[in-house]
Amino acid sequence: MLIDDVKIKIIAGHGGRGAVAFNKTKMNLGPAGANGGRGGSISFEGTSSIDTLQQFRFKKKIEAQNGENGKTQFDDGKSGKDLILKIPVGTVVTDLVTGKSIEIIAIGERLLMARGGKGGMGNLHFRSSTNTTPMQFGKGQPGEERELRLELKLIADVGLIGLPNVGKSSLLNTLTNAKSRVANYPFTTLNPSLGVYYELVLADIPGLIEGASAGKGLGIKFLRHIERTKTLFHLVSAESPDPVKDYQIIRRELGVYNKELLSKQEYVFICKSDLVDNAELKKKLGQLKKIGVKAMPVSIIDDESMKNVEKILRELIKQKSAAQ
Repeated sequence: MLIDDVKIKIIAGHGGRGAVAFNKTKMNLGPAGANGGRGGSISFEGTSSIDTLQQFRFKKKIEAQNGENGKTQFDDGKSGKDLILKIPVGTVVTDLVTGKSIEIIAIGERLLMARGGKGGMGNLHFRSSTNTTPMQFGKGQPGEERELRLELKLIADVGLIGLPNVGKSSLLNTLTNAKSRVANYPFTTLNPSLGVYYELVLADIPGLIEGASAGKGLGIKFLRHIERTKTLFHLVSAESPDPVKDYQIIRRELGVYNKELLSKQEYVFICKSDLVDNAELKKKLGQLKKIGVKAMPVSIIDDESMKNVEKILRELIKQKSAAQ
């Protein structure tokens, strides 16, 4: 199960306490208490893997290592080890107290989220001409704490959308090296799957149904992943008795969820075109054309139709390069 929305608490390490100690070397007496170590900080780092939020499914409280207390003979305590948590690119991190949000948008990008506390000073730092045997020491500062919501919104160049079992996974697997699950029943894809076609990232969005924007079926859980997709490949099954209705169901759900989704660049395909005869296929293409939708037949076993899809993808690569 994909974890794409989770709340966690992170606690950076506390600084170590400064030491109170005195030099035991003859003829060199005096304060020798060392400083405490700094507490470990907590950072997020972007990764291409979309399942890394799984680490927070049961572990909701994340703590970094505390700094060691200062020691004797000028021996400072060790700093706590910094903690780097990898999360998917496209994750929006929201501080639940301040409401401020920040996003990981690049692989390897690192964000410092909770700074470790400073270590306290040992009594060595409190010596003076009037205080030759100081007993003072600094307490280590507490590490920062944050209550966060991590919400994954996929960043993809092309999103494959449509009702369940229209052939999205098969098309993704054929175009890329993805291993999206394929079967002849609805909702075989329960989590988004990603594939790469040269420079383009393609996302297979789990099938939506009528009422998805109100929580039916897989609900709105995956509608938000479409928000970050630049281009939509809208798939309608050639086996559908009413392709116009199928098309309009998905468009309606997109609009109810977020009207801006309707303005995205869209290509419409009648998939599994090999499963119907030419007359029926032509009829269904005509039905969509009547409502202003230019659809293209495609079958993963028809090389010519797949070349047409790849031609579109190559054009999208050109658009992407021109925009950079």
